[in-house]
Amino acid sequence: MVPESYPTPLAGQKLTALLLRSMLPQTARKTADTQRNSTTTQTLDPHLQFTVVANAVYTFEGWFAYDSDIAADLIMAWTVPANTQGKWIGYGTGTTVISGTAGGGTQKDAVSTWGYTLRNEWTDINAGRTYGGVGVGNPQSVLLMGTVRVGATGGTFGLQWAQATSTAANTTIYTDSEITLQRTA
Repeated sequence: MVPESYPTPLAGQKLTALLLRSMLPQTARKTADTQRNSTTTQTLDPHLQFTVVANAVYTFEGWFAYDSDIAADLIMAWTVPANTQGKWIGYGTGTTVISGTAGGGTQKDAVSTWGYTLRNEWTDINAGRTYGGVGVGNPQSVLLMGTVRVGATGGTFGLQWAQATSTAANTTIYTDSEITLQRTA
């Protein structure tokens, strides 16, 4: 089996700026914080999105920093074109945030310098996951990676998110969170 790569330049093929750019990964980085409150309707993040082409395969990796009220948490999924398939994983705190204590015990939904339990199951690209919050002003993060296999129609691939439970407190995804997308086939 030959590893996937895109594009595959042919001997004698003229190298153009367009061809060279298509070989580079794309990075979407948040240039401003985005806050959402009083809503559980997931909407596309204004910064963390890409245009993908039909019948292409991409891999992605990235991370986002967020904070959320304990009662609100954060639910996220992906906006994808019709008939897109793939899988993703997001390493982040679960909805019940379990953390360590100085005495070797555990505590629930509390800020801790002793670390947190980690959610690590893979998810279909068309499904979402919920991550826990330990209060506004106490940032958490989610490390992301996955594969996107676009169907016969291209379109937008991007992070969509909201509060898992609606509260008046802000849930925020912070500046400098980023996702890098690389076409592989």
